[in-house]
Amino acid sequence: MAKRDTRVELLARRRSLPAPTRAAAAGRVQAELVALVHRLRPQLMTAYVPVGSEPGGADLPEVLRAALPADAELLLPVLLADLDLDWAAYTGPAALIAAGRGIREPAGARLGVAAVAHAGLVVVPALAVDHHGRRLGRGGGSYDRALARVPEATLTVVPLHDGELVEALPAEPHDRRVRAVVTPADGVRTLDGGPGAAHGVAPHTSAGRTRAE
Repeated sequence: MAKRDTRVELLARRRSLPAPTRAAAAGRVQAELVALVHRLRPQLMTAYVPVGSEPGGADLPEVLRAALPADAELLLPVLLADLDLDWAAYTGPAALIAAGRGIREPAGARLGVAAVAHAGLVVVPALAVDHHGRRLGRGGGSYDRALARVPEATLTVVPLHDGELVEALPAEPHDRRVRAVVTPADGVRTLDGGPGAAHGVAPHTSAGRTRAE
């Protein structure tokens, strides 16, 4: 019940954001993630296509792919019938198809649910994240299963709107934590001393500038 009520509140808040505010937030989040990709230079990373009021904008995959090294690859999720996530390479917006729950996914060859385990950077959606790295998704459990396959040292980062990094969220034993968030105002922020610094990410950064506590 606590999770459901929190989801309803957060979704209502996102939907109430004016279009100019969403657009400005998307641009800022994209810039922060691009700066992160330039620093980490992963050979393989995962992301997703934001929909509706999700932060990052619908063109996020194209922006991230352009920031990757020439020989690197971006994977996007493919929703399976049991709500688990398969993965496929992103080759451009023309290769995206409509899928369940309003999402868009790549039409290419499926690489298997374990493909996410090989990524050097994993970008994860959520409605909110707390300071301990607990994330609140939409309730299907898809990303909890995916994150269970990601090595502990891998940097996992959630794009958020300002105000969606909160003090505490309701959690269950199966919930998987993330290592960092990115918000328009504060940039990339690692959580609870996670492994982000080991990957070249300072505790607070904004387009490459470290922020003090």
